[in-house]
Amino acid sequence: MPLPDAVPAYIALGANLDQPRARVEAALKALDDLPQTRFLRASSLYRTAPVGLVAQADFVNAVAQVATRLSPRQLLLALQTQEAAQGRVRGIPNAPRTLDLDLLLYADMMTRTPDLVLPHPRLHLRAFVLVPLHEIAPDLRIPGRGALAAWLPAVYAQMSGVSRI
Repeated sequence: MPLPDAVPAYIALGANLDQPRARVEAALKALDDLPQTRFLRASSLYRTAPVGLVAQADFVNAVAQVATRLSPRQLLLALQTQEAAQGRVRGIPNAPRTLDLDLLLYADMMTRTPDLVLPHPRLHLRAFVLVPLHEIAPDLRIPGRGALAAWLPAVYAQMSGVSRI
């Protein structure tokens, strides 16, 4: 069902604890249950090597597109509520997690506040985000950074750690 006045938003999903594939699949389905939001499409699932804290299990990652009438802050809070419902505990950066939902892009908005940066500040540096995002939106432009496809060579070395499931 169409959602008048909705804007496109892209969300990265990831997990590496407690049946990560099932958690990401459940989170994808739950995106359509967010208020004033419609799930549009999702990438394939990808198995990816951890970044930063590497002594942990591989992640299952995906990217989804939604249409939403929520503000960026409202959408972020809804995503954080969904993470908490799946047992997400925030602590050490890049630590293992039951579910991670990152708001990557919200229309063509660029903003920087203490709790929200759009576009996501590292999306153009991470193969585990760029590869699935490119799968569902190959012609996408990242505000302030240009064509998504132009950033793929920059993460080429990481791509060996990203495989479609």
